[in-house]
Amino acid sequence: MVKHQPLQVYERQLCLSCITGIYGCRWKRYQRSHDDTTKWELLWSLILLLTFCLLLVWFYFWWEAHNDYNEFNWFLYNRSGEWSDGTVPILTTTAAGFTYIAFLMVLALCHIALGQQLNLHWLHKIGVTAALLTTIVGVISVNQTWGQEWDVIPISLQATGPFLHIGALAAVTALSWIVAGQVARAEKTLFQVVVVLLYLSVLLGLYVVPLYITSPCIMDPDTLKPRPDVIGHQGAPMLAPENTLWSFQRALQMNVTGLEADVAISVDGVPFLMHDLTLRRTTDVGKVFPDRQMDEASRFNWTDLQQLNAGQWFLKDDPFWTVHTLASREIELIANQSVCSLEQLLKLASYHNTTVVFRLRRPSPEHPCYHSWINDTLQAVQQSGVSQSLVMWTPDEHRAQVRQLAPGLIQTSVEKRSPQSLQKDGISRLLLRYNQASTREIRDFSETHINLTLYTVNEPWLYSVLWCSGVSSVSSEAPHILQKVPYPIWLMSPSEYCLMWVSADLISFAVVIGIFIFQNYHMIRYRTSGMRSYNPEQIMLSAAVRRSSPDINVMKEKLIFSEVGNGVGSADELYGDNGYNYYTNQGISQ
Repeated sequence: MVKHQPLQVYERQLCLSCITGIYGCRWKRYQRSHDDTTKWELLWSLILLLTFCLLLVWFYFWWEAHNDYNEFNWFLYNRSGEWSDGTVPILTTTAAGFTYIAFLMVLALCHIALGQQLNLHWLHKIGVTAALLTTIVGVISVNQTWGQEWDVIPISLQATGPFLHIGALAAVTALSWIVAGQVARAEKTLFQVVVVLLYLSVLLGLYVVPLYITSPCIMDPDTLKPRPDVIGHQGAPMLAPENTLWSFQRALQMNVTGLEADVAISVDGVPFLMHDLTLRRTTDVGKVFPDRQMDEASRFNWTDLQQLNAGQWFLKDDPFWTVHTLASREIELIANQSVCSLEQLLKLASYHNTTVVFRLRRPSPEHPCYHSWINDTLQAVQQSGVSQSLVMWTPDEHRAQVRQLAPGLIQTSVEKRSPQSLQKDGISRLLLRYNQASTREIRDFSETHINLTLYTVNEPWLYSVLWCSGVSSVSSEAPHILQKVPYPIWLMSPSEYCLMWVSADLISFAVVIGIFIFQNYHMIRYRTSGMRSYNPEQIMLSAAVRRSSPDINVMKEKLIFSEVGNGVGSADELYGDNGYNYYTNQGISQ
C-alpha cells in the first residue's frame, strides 16, 4: 500500500520572513496562517498599543516643554546641588523608546495586514514592559516635581491642534486598508460588523473633533492686536550670564522694551541681583569663600559680593549650549562679569529709557534688613536717578507706604487676582506665569486696561499663541529668538479653517469608501478565480483542510496523481495559490 506523509512547505518570501522574524523570531513562515492569535498574545498586543499611546503623549510633552528646559534644570539643581542638563538623558531615552515601540507597532500592523499571527518574541515583551514602566515612573516623577508643566499640553494644542487633527485623520484613513482587508477576509458576519462599527466610530469622531478645537489663532487677521512687547528675563541669559550687566546689555541689543531681574539684599543693605538663594551656581564663591559657599546670598556684604566672578560658570556649564556661538570678545567680557547691584541695572535702564521690573526677595527674620528691606530698595531706586515711571514695583507689602514715598512707581502684582480687585488697589500691571491666564482672562484684563505680562516665553509657537490672545507683553530668556517673529507663525480666519476641515473630512471619506470597495472587489474576484481553477476534489480538500480524517489523505492522493498524470504540474504548484497550507509528498514507503 502506498502511504503519503503530508508536510507543510516553506515558500521563501524575504519580506514576510523579515516581518515575522523581527517581530516574533519566526524566520520560516508559511504564506498564510489560519490559526487565530491566542488571547495571551492579544493581551500583549493591547499592552503594546497602550505603551505606544503613553509614549506618544510623553514624547509630545517633552517636545513642547522645550520652552521651560531651563526651569526644569533649575528644579533638578535645587534637589541635587549640582548643575547639569537633565533634559538630555530624558530626551535620548524617550526618543529611543518611542522609535522602538513605534517600530513594533508598524510590524504588528503588517502582521494583521498579511494575516499572520501576532506572536511577540519574549525579548520584545521585556522591552515593551521596560518602556511602559519607565514612562509611568517618568510621568509620576514629573507630576511630583514639575506638576505645573502639564499645562503646556492644552496650551500647545492651541498651536498644533488643527495640524495634529489632519495628521491623525491621515493615519486613521490609511488604516482603512488594513481594516477593509480584515473585513473582506473575515468569514463571520458578527466580526465584520463589530470591526466596521468600531472603525467608523473612530473615523466619525475625528470628523467632528474640529468642533471642539479652539485656538486664538483662528481669528480674523484684521483684529490682530499689536506685537507684544518683549522683556528680557534676567537679561539675555542664553547669550550671557544671567543677572549681569552684560546680559542686560545683550538684551537691549535685541530691542527689548523692558528688563526683569531678581533682587536680594546684602547684610549692609545693598540690593543686588541674584536668582538663587545661594551663590554656588552662578559665582565662584566656592573658590573665594570655600567655607561660606552654602550660606545664603543675603548673608554676604556688598564688599564680599564684589570679589566674586559671576561669568566663568556660564562658560563652564554652558547651560543653553550657546557658548560655541559666541565671539572671542564676548567670551572675554563674560569671563570678567561680577555681581550686579540693583542701582547699576536702574542706571542702565534709565540711560536706555527702558522699563525695569524686579522681584524683591525679603531676607530671613535674622537678617539686619528684615524690617528695612522696602526702604533700602526705594533708596536704591531714588539714588539711581531713574524715572519712577520706568520702574514696575511688585512687592505687595507696604504698598500704601510705597505710594507715599514714590507715587510715580508702576504698581505691579505677581498674584493672580480679578481685574476689579486690581483696579480697586490701584494696580495697573500684572505679572504671571504663562499657564496662569486663559485666553478669556487675557481678554478680560485687556478690556479693563490691566497690562498683563506673562513669563517665561521662549518659543515662537507660544509667543504666537499669546500674541493672538491679546497679551500686551511677555518676559523671555530668548529675546534674540522672539526678535525673529514679526508675525504669528500661523493665523487663519474661521472660514479658512472650516474649508480646510471640511475638505480634509471629504477627502478622507472618499478614500475610505474607495479602499473598502476595492478590497471587497479584489477579494470577490480572488475567490471566484480560485474556484474556477480547482477541480471538485480540490474544493472538497480546501474545505476540509483543517479536519483530521482518513478521507483527506485519500483525496490528496487521488488529486496528486490525477493532476500529475494529466501533466498539470507538481503538488507544490497545485497548492501554491489556494490560500491554505501547502502539502507535498516527502516520501513513499511500501
